[in-house]
This record gives sequence, C-alpha cells and structure tokens, in this order.
Amino acid sequence: MDKLPAVFIHSDEIERFHYPPDSPFKTERAGRTKAILQSMGFYTGYNRAEVAPARAGDDDLAAFHTPEYIDAIKRVSKGDIRPSDLEMGVGVGDCPVFTGLYDYASLAVGASLTAARCLLDGTAAVAFNPSGGFHHAFPDKAGGFCYFNDIVIACDFLRRHGKKVFCLDLDAHHGNGTQAAFYSCRDVFTVSLHESGETLFPWGGFENETGEGEGKGFNVNLPFPAGTDDETYLDAFKRIVLPLVDSFNPDIVVIEIGMDILSVDPLTHLSMTNNVIADILQQALVWRTPLLVTGGGGYSFEDTARGWALAWCVLCGIEIEEDLYMGLGGVFLGNAEWSAGLRDKRVCIGTERKSVIGKNVGKSIEIIRERVFPVHNIPLT
Repeated sequence: MDKLPAVFIHSDEIERFHYPPDSPFKTERAGRTKAILQSMGFYTGYNRAEVAPARAGDDDLAAFHTPEYIDAIKRVSKGDIRPSDLEMGVGVGDCPVFTGLYDYASLAVGASLTAARCLLDGTAAVAFNPSGGFHHAFPDKAGGFCYFNDIVIACDFLRRHGKKVFCLDLDAHHGNGTQAAFYSCRDVFTVSLHESGETLFPWGGFENETGEGEGKGFNVNLPFPAGTDDETYLDAFKRIVLPLVDSFNPDIVVIEIGMDILSVDPLTHLSMTNNVIADILQQALVWRTPLLVTGGGGYSFEDTARGWALAWCVLCGIEIEEDLYMGLGGVFLGNAEWSAGLRDKRVCIGTERKSVIGKNVGKSIEIIRERVFPVHNIPLT
C-alpha cells in the first residue's frame, strides 16, 4: 500500500455530541486524536486527508436494527423516555440518554459507511473512523455504550457489494453484537481477540463459539487472561489470525482497535501497550488489502487518543523517530504521565505470571486450531 491515500473520517459536527460528564465513554477522543496529529504535523498532507462523514439514514440503520428500536432511539433523544426503554438497554448505566443521542449514533454509523464507500470507490486504500467501533449493539438492544452497530452495518454494506470481509476485533471487550450478526455467515469472517469473558463484560466470547450452519468455522474467539502482555498477544495473533487471513483471502479487512487493551485502562485488566496495535496494523498493511479501521473502547482519555494517533501514523506509513520527541511529548500531547512521543513505554510482568498466562493462551490457541483450521484446510503442523 505504499503511497496510496489514507482518509481520517471526522468533522466538526461529530465533536458537538457528548455522553453525560460522568460516563467513562468520551466522544472527545476522536477530536483529541486529531489535535495530537495536527500538533505533530501528521494529520493531513501527502496522500492523507480528512473526510467528513455523511449521516446514516433510517434505511442504513435498518440493515441491522429493527424499525421499532430506531424509532425508540429517536424518541428518547427528544426526552420522551418510557419504562419499556430499559428492556432495550437504553437509559441504564452504560447506555445513558443524552441530548443528541440519535444524531451522534447515526453519525458514527455514517462515518463507518463513509469509510466503506471510500474503499469501494477507490478514494482510499485505508480509512480510519476513530468515532466507530460500537460492537455491543444488537438489532433491538443497546449495551456497553453502544446504540447502533456501525461495524455490522459497514461489514454488511461491503458484503452486499460482493466483498469478502475479514472483521478483526482487537477491543478488550468481546464483540458480541458483531458476532451475533454474522454467526451463520461465511462472507464476513469475524475474529475477536479480547479479555476473557470470565473477568470482563460481556461475559462471553469463548473458544467454542465458532459459528453455526453456513458460518461454522467462520467465527473465532481468542480470550486472554487478565494481565496478558504485548508479546503473548502478538504471538497469538500470528499463530491464529495470520493463517486465517491467508486462507480466507478477503477483499477488505475491517479492524476495530479499542485502546481499552492498554495497561492503564481503568475498566479492563490487561497489561498491554499501544505498540502491539502498531505492530498488528503494520502486518495488516502487508496484506495489501483495503483497510477500514475504527476506534472502539478506551477509557484512559489521553492514552487512547495517543494510541489512535500512533495507529494513524502507521496506517499512513509515517516513520516516527521517537527520539525527536523525547522531552517534547508533554508539550505536544498535554500528558504529564509520559513524555516520550506516541509510543507507550513497555510494560513488564513477572516471569511466573507470564508463564501461567502463556500456558492458558496456548490452550486456547490449540482449541481454535483443532476446531477451526480444518474447516479452512489449514495444516495443524
């Protein structure tokens, strides 16, 4: 993908909307990512540009969500809240009602659809929507800060245009809504790498969930124990994801890069850094397949924005000389915790703990290999 254009899907309009102040989910992360990149001169320029999203219409949303649910989201956005809304997950702790809810949620979906259209028409080879990644939403139910599932709608849009889609979810939370949408489908291959459902919402995404019917073997879950570090995670990615991508040979790859995998995230329990996402995105570029990348979780505000800024640089092929920013990062990034540029400092875990985690992940890898690899004629040796 050398010297092919990349687009950052964003606009001033999307910055108008905010979850309630006490919500861990901050829509402002996308704008902060843009500001970091602008301060470093990496936002727009040679073969990279900002593209404003077009809002998703009801027909777009109805590709996955029920008309009744769409109408309910519109209604609560106007302040008309009813007890029955709680049954749809709306108005509970992680899915609050706020001014502009419908407008923001439909615009976030529109941003991923805009990204998909850019890939289809050749406007871009890489499209990044940091305001996307709402993978917990179901057809008629909200969950985990997610109201409309932009991942499902974008993947389905690409599928309906004749594309084989490989959907890779790197968020710390299992992409349960996305999995459910394509569980019986083989045109969209869903793979989720996440913290184990034994310790984290949504309490699922285990190795035995591999699809059903026509989709059997086209859904993969790789759960990681609390405390997993970069090295263990990247090794598992190479052993599971790389052979599956090679076998499936997708036309387009969709990747959700939630920065809640970071060791500093207050809602999760992993021990990773943004370096592992950078390494995986670098590998994704080698596939020479159009890439649609979205944001997702990430509840340490500054660290999430910095991680997404690093991701954009990798996707654009920008070589970052971190030494140039030693001592300057605090100025550019406004972050007193870490002042050495975009990349996180390494996180080390104890040898004994790492060994236990490695053994558990190794067992998960073998289960997946035994259940899924034969479906795709991938040798187990």
